[in-house]
Amino acid sequence: GTLTIEVRMRLTTEPKSFVSHQFIPENPLCTNILKMFIDEESADVVFEVGGGRQAKRTRKKAKTSSVNFHAHRLILKKCAPELADMCGSGGDNMTAVPITDVKPDIFRHVLYYVYGGKVSDEELKANAKDLIDAADKF
Repeated sequence: GTLTIEVRMRLTTEPKSFVSHQFIPENPLCTNILKMFIDEESADVVFEVGGGRQAKRTRKKAKTSSVNFHAHRLILKKCAPELADMCGSGGDNMTAVPITDVKPDIFRHVLYYVYGGKVSDEELKANAKDLIDAADKF
């Protein structure tokens, strides 16, 4: 046999404004890529940023400590080709890439932007020249 169900609906009151609310699912790709930012487990590249020599008041130069930033070749290849070129092919091995001419906090903002993040207006105002110089470099 066959079961047939007939449903009839009638609007009994007139809504003040009828707005169609369609459910459009958000694509999780951008969110997932941003979650990979600084992910040590899946990264195949590590940038050693800082560690250069800074002049002090005396004539001697002191070596500063470096900060490590983990990244992924695939994302760099598509979004920051200059950084990807610095990493080489690497194969299955983790590649360490030294960067001594950019401050670690500036590099962090640039890498975060590469992964789809946004630099806040405050950070941009405070570090505009350094951010633009680093972005031009990489």
